[in-house]
Amino acid sequence: MTALFISDLHLDDTAPSAVDSFVRVVGAAAGSVERLYILGDLFEAWIGDDDPGEPGRAVATALHAAHLAGTTIGLQHGNRDFLLGTDFCRRAGAELLPDPHVIDLYGCAVLITHGDRLCTDDTDYLAFRDQVRSEQWQRHFLAQDLASRRDYAAQARTASRASQAGKDPDILDANQNAIEAEMRAAGVRFMIHGHTHRPAIHRFEVEGDACTRVVLGDWGTTAMALRWDSLGYKLFDVIGNPL
Repeated sequence: MTALFISDLHLDDTAPSAVDSFVRVVGAAAGSVERLYILGDLFEAWIGDDDPGEPGRAVATALHAAHLAGTTIGLQHGNRDFLLGTDFCRRAGAELLPDPHVIDLYGCAVLITHGDRLCTDDTDYLAFRDQVRSEQWQRHFLAQDLASRRDYAAQARTASRASQAGKDPDILDANQNAIEAEMRAAGVRFMIHGHTHRPAIHRFEVEGDACTRVVLGDWGTTAMALRWDSLGYKLFDVIGNPL
């Protein structure tokens, strides 16, 4: 069994080359990778499954082809595409997974999550997250027409960039206490997440047990993904290297 983990692609219609890269990677994975996990922020913004535009159609088509070739696709919400729903997943042949979620890889219990919940020092963002993840907010937002939703998403992206620019970079990173609390609660010693755009493999101890946290990269400059097979796991640039 081979599993591939990716996150933070931030696909949108302003960067067709990134969409093309994703389609190529998924095409290469089809038939050779048994499980594909996308740990959030597949899209730069998602305003609802009823949006007929690109890159949603191209992404769903590529994922569905991989699904038909035998690749199981698991998808988690990110902070940019938390409105991805059951209709998109049906078109993509993907399963929408809870966040966090525990999977088994060669007998190892692994916690997968987008990672934004771990950034507990960024209290402003967590308050915003609670607001937009509420059923009431989402119902009100999705009741608006597509043009209004697009305008809101554009304004939110601008506000997010401005907010991040004014914060200490350490505030935007995952908090070690939050990481350890999540791992203890899930009963695991291995975690994979994205969100922070700081790809690395971290090793540490929790209550005397050796633990590992793998952080995936965004698809801006490099596309750092994790491949896990019978020989072990490896963090690598999935665009610059063959699967």
